[in-house]
Amino acid sequence: MGEPISVLIVDDSALMRNLIAKIIEATPGLVVADKAMNGLFALQKIPRCNPDVIVLDLEMPEMNGIEFLKERRKLGIEIPVVILSSIAKRGAQITMEALALGASDFITKPSGSISTDIHTVAGELVRMLVAYGSQYQRVKGKEPPHYCFDMPERMFEIAVFGEPAKKAEPSQPVQPVRQPGNTEIVAIGISTGGPNALRELLPQIPGDIGVPIVVVQHMPPGFTEEFANSLNKICQMEVKEAKEGDILKPNRILIAPGDYHIAVEKKSLAGIVHVHQEPPENGHRPSADVLFRSVAQEYKNHSLGVIMTGMGKDGARELGSIRREGGITLGQDEQTSIVYGMPKVAFEMGHVQEQLPLNCLANRIYEIVKTKRE
Repeated sequence: MGEPISVLIVDDSALMRNLIAKIIEATPGLVVADKAMNGLFALQKIPRCNPDVIVLDLEMPEMNGIEFLKERRKLGIEIPVVILSSIAKRGAQITMEALALGASDFITKPSGSISTDIHTVAGELVRMLVAYGSQYQRVKGKEPPHYCFDMPERMFEIAVFGEPAKKAEPSQPVQPVRQPGNTEIVAIGISTGGPNALRELLPQIPGDIGVPIVVVQHMPPGFTEEFANSLNKICQMEVKEAKEGDILKPNRILIAPGDYHIAVEKKSLAGIVHVHQEPPENGHRPSADVLFRSVAQEYKNHSLGVIMTGMGKDGARELGSIRREGGITLGQDEQTSIVYGMPKVAFEMGHVQEQLPLNCLANRIYEIVKTKRE
């Protein structure tokens, strides 16, 4: 059956606490563990209510969200935290600081700090609470309620206390039209659970990898530049938000800008990127499918595609294009994915050659790139 996921709500507005609680209470499989008006009260309540996940505002009196995260780290509290704050819209830098301090993910309140239209992000909030709360329960040896993450995000439905999803099994693997050549580009597609996964993966990749890396992380506009800046501080390579016409330089990581697709073009002297606002694919812009498709077309068997944690199926189809052209494809495994959705669909389609845990991906990427095949 599984245990309900308990949620601690931390917000200085009584109205917001009640609105968030109503969303949680209306969701089978989620329960409110307790409520707190600031970080100080939250720290006092955690030992008593022992939540599986925390919803945290950033702007609060006495102890704000950043101060709470610092104390949480000092105390060794591992309970996942989802930021739900209006300041996130005005202060991407503060939001990235929260992620650096161990917050799992973030959602922006749709308007002011006291937002009665919080229902507009209810679906996204529920998905995150389920994802991070379930993972924490598994780490603690509990069995979470069984949810269906395999469908597109817009069609997300909760299958509460149902049968566990069947184990992923690959279909007939894609047959490449040519053998892999030397890798000239790495493309990564990632979604829910991505900010922290990328903060773990990218700094582990040596700075002399010798090829460009292009990343699609599903993230709202206004945050990807600061996200790239925060990664740039901890990575061995330069990291920047991609701009139209940026050169694909070796040993540089380009992050797709929020609300823009990113595609690559291979030219005689160097590759470049294009960013555009054509319609979303799989409900996303940027879309990993758009990136993977262009990488397959332009770099063929000289490409490496990586699909990581995320809900839905974005990137799964066109990862197969990279494989079909003779490129190499990797997927994050189920055990280390916050949501084993995107990599699972790709694996079941036969588009993933190797599934690896998060802590092994950096070494494998580096190894593949450095292996000379031609």
